[in-house]
Amino acid sequence: MLYGAMKVSVGGPLKLVFRPWVEGLENVPAEGPAILASNHLSFSDSFFLPAVLDRKVTFIAKAEYFTTPGVKGRMTAAFFKGVGQLPVDRSGARGAGEAAIRSGIEVLERGELFGIYPEGTRSPDGRLYRGKPGGLARVALATGAPVIPVAMIDTEKIQPPGKVMPKLMRPGIRIGEPLDFRRYQGMEHDRFVLRAVTDEVMYEIMKLSGQEYVDIYATAAKRQIAEAAKAEKQADKAAKAALAKAEKDQAEKERSERERSERERSENERSENERSESEQAEREHGSGS
Repeated sequence: MLYGAMKVSVGGPLKLVFRPWVEGLENVPAEGPAILASNHLSFSDSFFLPAVLDRKVTFIAKAEYFTTPGVKGRMTAAFFKGVGQLPVDRSGARGAGEAAIRSGIEVLERGELFGIYPEGTRSPDGRLYRGKPGGLARVALATGAPVIPVAMIDTEKIQPPGKVMPKLMRPGIRIGEPLDFRRYQGMEHDRFVLRAVTDEVMYEIMKLSGQEYVDIYATAAKRQIAEAAKAEKQADKAAKAALAKAEKDQAEKERSERERSERERSENERSENERSESEQAEREHGSGS
């Protein structure tokens, strides 16, 4: 009931204001379990996709969204519950993965739609990154549910990081044909099978989205970007320090040259005065003779 109310109050305005276009909606079954495996460009992906579907779709979200104290925390928890998000404790990487898998299996066993982002996190630059095999593939093989590849298009352009006001534009959602992996059932602990299943899904997402594929994990890419930004910041700081030192050295050099020039001028004036006084004395002495 809460999901329906949130779908009307949130999904309705999203569709009205942004008018997302959709292709392949017929590939989502009218009933029965299915996994929606999507690329991940923006936090709004989990809102736009449910907004265009007639059925409820459940995603997982970090537990902090549901446990923050205070009025704001309770409102945030109510919102995420209302839009079909399930809390997962990320206190440990392995524990978080197992919790996500259990949550996904429970959703599918109820005959519902389960949404998952195989990349594990949002793309840092709009490219498609390597899928993590632990969640998607294990849930698919454990349940036998079909995997429906989904491509979110241009959602990252609506509200880029650092921007407060969203940009009014039409994002896109392209939904591919279901993939059947029941031939691998019972092999959910074979890492080669998990890798093959995940790569097949990512390939289909790549075809739908048209994104450039990068064969590393998005988390590693984010780490590299952060390290590069840190190195650039340190280099910039060092360059500014070097410039400041050069300016200080130049100022010191110019001060020293001014002082030297002043000393030379003073010495020249003193010498000139002494010479003039000497000449004056000689003239006076000559006159007296």
